[in-house]
Amino acid sequence: MKDLLIIGCGDIGVRVARLMQQGDGNVFGLARSDERADRLRELGIDPVMGNLDDSSSLINLPTAGIVVLYFAPPPGGGLFDSRMRNFCKSVGPKQLPDKIVYMSTSGVYGDCGSEWVTEETPLNPQTSRAQRRADAESTLQEWGRVHNVAVVILRVTGIYGPGRLPLARVQQGHAVLHVEESPPTNRIHADDLAMVCLKATEKAGDGDIFNVSDGQPGTMTQYFNAVSDLLGLPRLPQISMEEAKQEMNPMMLSYLTETRRMDNSKMVERLGVTLVYPDLDTGLKNVVAQLDQTNMGYLGSIGH
Repeated sequence: MKDLLIIGCGDIGVRVARLMQQGDGNVFGLARSDERADRLRELGIDPVMGNLDDSSSLINLPTAGIVVLYFAPPPGGGLFDSRMRNFCKSVGPKQLPDKIVYMSTSGVYGDCGSEWVTEETPLNPQTSRAQRRADAESTLQEWGRVHNVAVVILRVTGIYGPGRLPLARVQQGHAVLHVEESPPTNRIHADDLAMVCLKATEKAGDGDIFNVSDGQPGTMTQYFNAVSDLLGLPRLPQISMEEAKQEMNPMMLSYLTETRRMDNSKMVERLGVTLVYPDLDTGLKNVVAQLDQTNMGYLGSIGH
């Protein structure tokens, strides 16, 4: 198993590192502060100092001949991912990695109606955050072609798992759409996502793109209802789409106005993936079993 450098070594990066630690590879994690470096050491991850917003801090990253997992999000504004561009510019000819796996988002497909979305579906990013992700994909793919480095793209749906439930929203009683108006959304358990990332480092080839989801689309309202039921909390009030346009914040509304049904068959077949949590019911029962008061306020990823 090749050594890994995880750029954006947050929740999913730590989960991947734990899986790697069961083998014989070394795991490095990019840290932008001494505090974060100390935390990575506690987790058995070798910290490497650097800041994606400062290209000069990235010139000595230990990338030569290893696999890079790039999980860092783009900056908060604009249509370009300056962090990805800084990373690509910083890697010199003697530092080329063997492979880079980039965790993108299914948002790059935009609104696809009721159609199933495969990896051949044309990109149509409709929000600025999705456009930044599409820019990161194209920047990395072009850099990989120029430098003969294998690039793999994972287009990930909404992530849930321990510490990643929309508990604050449920507890505060924010409204959701009427179930008959709620569009399909897609998600993946965090532990399954970590496993898919590791599989991609081992089995994916240059140019491979994979949709990452459990393959069981539901609706946002069904999701919130299931979370409420499992926690023994009242279900959230339901409103119409017209009311939602007046009451919901723009980010939440964007999740409800873009419809996708993600086909995960390529991920399952090409990467040899057997999901531990193949549906929301199984995954949520795992999450609730691990729930404790320390993460009750955490608002996790709810996208699709």
